[in-house]
Amino acid sequence: MIRQAARYLSTFFFASVAVFLLLRVVPGDPAEVALGVSATPEAVAAKRTELGLDQPLLHQYVSWIGGILRGDFGISLTSGAELTPLLWDRIQVSLILVATAMVLSLVVALPLGTWAALRTRSLDGVLITAASQVGIAIPSFLAAVLAVSLFSVQLGWFPANGWVPPGYSVAGFLSRLVLPAGALAAVQGAIMTRYVRSAVLDIMRDDFMRTARAKGLTTIGALRKHGLRNAALPVVTVAGLQLTSLVVGAVVIERVFTIPGLGSMLLDAVVGRDITTVQTIVMVLVMFTLLVNAAVDIAYTIIDPRTRAQ
Repeated sequence: MIRQAARYLSTFFFASVAVFLLLRVVPGDPAEVALGVSATPEAVAAKRTELGLDQPLLHQYVSWIGGILRGDFGISLTSGAELTPLLWDRIQVSLILVATAMVLSLVVALPLGTWAALRTRSLDGVLITAASQVGIAIPSFLAAVLAVSLFSVQLGWFPANGWVPPGYSVAGFLSRLVLPAGALAAVQGAIMTRYVRSAVLDIMRDDFMRTARAKGLTTIGALRKHGLRNAALPVVTVAGLQLTSLVVGAVVIERVFTIPGLGSMLLDAVVGRDITTVQTIVMVLVMFTLLVNAAVDIAYTIIDPRTRAQ
């Protein structure tokens, strides 16, 4: 446990150093970006002092990473607003979108992937496999555009864009969540279906499954009693990886549906050359990835007693 915690902390440290230094290599002065091209040299110098940009890099890094560890994410260079409340609002929106898409993809992938493995030589199993392959080939932004064209423009069932907080209107919130979450879940569900099918097929070929069937259990009974727990190990790993990739996919989805999430905030900061906001959002994504990996490790110890013993 201590070794894993040390590994996560070292990863966080090296990632923060890399992000901080790489953004300092980007051409341009953040003080000039904050003030505009018409700013005088004296104003730029004063702004650099205000932002602490005249300090040594080590001092800037310690101040920045110390603020993140305390929950103080700094100030936006372009707007001058505190980033902490803005980030919490945007993180909530993105987490709702990503979590909903992940749940939907698992609800689809687990039964379909298992059924495709059990019916691998039948027509329905082949059709599920072919459909999942097509879903993998479709980018999430294309799925979003197609969903808007069909369900918003032609059928008029759902709004094409926008966001309503769940506390303001539940109906408005759900109507605006369906299409973006569905577009993300369609691609991720196809990927997860393939992995679930592969994991179940591998388990069904193992000796202990043959022994269980030889003792009188049906294929489904043996899988339910002995196989699913073992098949869950690679699926949990892939689910963790796909959860982090969903955050990346949400950046494009949020832009397509005009959702005020973390991805939209990151793109706006990149366009506005707001280095403080960019590096802070990237580190938030790094922390999210580390938390997901930690959750996968904990899930491993729960599912597999051998891991718990080690």
